[in-house]
Amino acid sequence: MTFLTPEQINRRTFVTRSAYGLGGLAFALLAQRSLLGAGSAELPPDPSWRGALARPHFPVKARRIIYLCMAGGPSHLETFDYKPELARLDGQAFPESFTRGQQLAQLQNTVLKARGPIAPFSRRGQSGIEVCDLFPQIGGIVDDLCVVRSMKTEQINHDTAHAFMNTGSIIKGRPSMGSWLLYGLGAETENLPGFVVLTSKGRNGVQPVSARQWSSGVLPSRFQGIQFQSQGDAVHYIGNPEGVCQSTQRQVIEEIMRLNGSLADETRDPEIATRIAQYELAFKMQASVPELTDFRSESPAMLERYGVKEPGDGSFASNCLLARRLAERGVRMIQLYHRGWDHHDDIVGGMKEGAQAVDRATAALITDLKERGMLDDTLVLWGGEFGRTPMGQGTGRDHHILGFSLFMAGGGVRKGTVYGSTDELGYRATDNVVDVHDLHATMLALMGVDHLRLNTKFQGLDIRLTGVAGKVVRGLMA
Repeated sequence: MTFLTPEQINRRTFVTRSAYGLGGLAFALLAQRSLLGAGSAELPPDPSWRGALARPHFPVKARRIIYLCMAGGPSHLETFDYKPELARLDGQAFPESFTRGQQLAQLQNTVLKARGPIAPFSRRGQSGIEVCDLFPQIGGIVDDLCVVRSMKTEQINHDTAHAFMNTGSIIKGRPSMGSWLLYGLGAETENLPGFVVLTSKGRNGVQPVSARQWSSGVLPSRFQGIQFQSQGDAVHYIGNPEGVCQSTQRQVIEEIMRLNGSLADETRDPEIATRIAQYELAFKMQASVPELTDFRSESPAMLERYGVKEPGDGSFASNCLLARRLAERGVRMIQLYHRGWDHHDDIVGGMKEGAQAVDRATAALITDLKERGMLDDTLVLWGGEFGRTPMGQGTGRDHHILGFSLFMAGGGVRKGTVYGSTDELGYRATDNVVDVHDLHATMLALMGVDHLRLNTKFQGLDIRLTGVAGKVVRGLMA
C-alpha cells in the first residue's frame, strides 16, 4: 500500500488519485464494450491496424474506394440524365404542380422557368447509356459504369450536404466513411496513411470544403483522413532538417514512443496509442512519400492519357494519377475533391470548364485500373453532394436535392447499367430511389461489411455510418 506524505497531499493529488478510483469504475464499463466499440482504450499502438472486424460479414467485392467528389453539385441534367421534355419547355414557365410546397433554396418566391440542357446527349457503348457530349471520355467507358439516376439527399446547403454525403449525418463529430472503413477493416499499408484526401479546384463555381468531411469524429483520431498537398511536397516537413540524420531521428522517436507508452499504461487514453502510431508512421513516410509522388517512373504516354501537364501541379489529372499510385500501395480510402461545380450563373461556361478538367482523367483512372487488374476490387464513385434544378437561376441552376445522378465503377457493381430514374423534367427521383444512407449501406456491403454491425458506443447510443436507416441496394451489385 502506498502512503502519501503531508507534502504530497494537495488538490492536484486528490483529483488525480480520485480519478483512478472513481474513474476506474467508468473505465471498467468502457472496457466491456464489444470489439466494435470504437472508443475502446485498448487500441494497440501497432501502426498497421488490422481492423476491428475479425472477419468480413459478406463476400468481399471491393478492397478499396476511390471517391471522386465533385464538390459544388454538378448538374445531372448536363451529365447523365437527359430530359427531352425539359429541352422542349426551355424558357417556358415551369409547371407549378412539380414545385408546390417544395424546398427551393434560393429560388423561393421567384418566377420559375424551365432550363433545357446546355449540350446534347448521345447513346454510348454497347449499353447505349445516354451521356452528355461534354463528357466524351467518360462516355467512352460507359460500359464499365453503373449510372444511378435516382439519388436524393436531405441537405440543400453545401457544407451540411457534404457532411451528410460523407458521414451520414449533419451532426458534428460523426466519423466519415473513410474513417469507418479504416477502423473496421484496417490498413493494407504500413508506410502510408490508410485514408488519404487530395483536392483540386476549377476556375469558377468553387466552394470551400471543410476538413470535417474526412474527420474521424468520435472514433480515435488515428482513423481520420490525411490531406496530402496537391502542389509541392505532398506532406509538409517530409525531409529531415539539416544536421539531423536518420539514425538520430530514430533514437528520438524511440524515446518519445517509450515515454508515450508509459503514459498510455498510466492513463489508458486511446489517443496516446494514436500518438505512438503516428510518430512511427511519420518516420516511415519520409521514405515512402517521396517515392509515391515521383512520377518519373510513369511513361509520357501515361501522363498524356491522364492529361497531366506537369506532375504535382495541383490539377485533378495529377491527383487521379496519384490516386492510382496510392491504391497500388494499399491505401484503403482515397478521396479526390474537385471544387468547381457550384454553377448559380454561367452554367454554360462552368459545365464546359468542369467537364474539361475531369473528363479525361476520370476515364483514364478507370481504364488504368482495369488494365492493371485492379478495377475488380477497387470501387470508384463519381458524384457531388446534390444536383441542380431543372429551373433556371439567372444564367445558371440552383441547388437541388430531390433527384440527381452519380456513377460507380468496379468493385462488384453491375456495369453497363442505369439504375433508377427521375420524372420527365428531372425534378424528382421516382423509380428505385436511392438515398445517401442506401448508398453508404451498399458501398459497405461491397467492402464486405454489414452496415448494421459496424458501430461504436457514444454517449450511450450506438453510432453507425447509416444511422437508423439505410438498405443495401442489390440492384447496383453484380
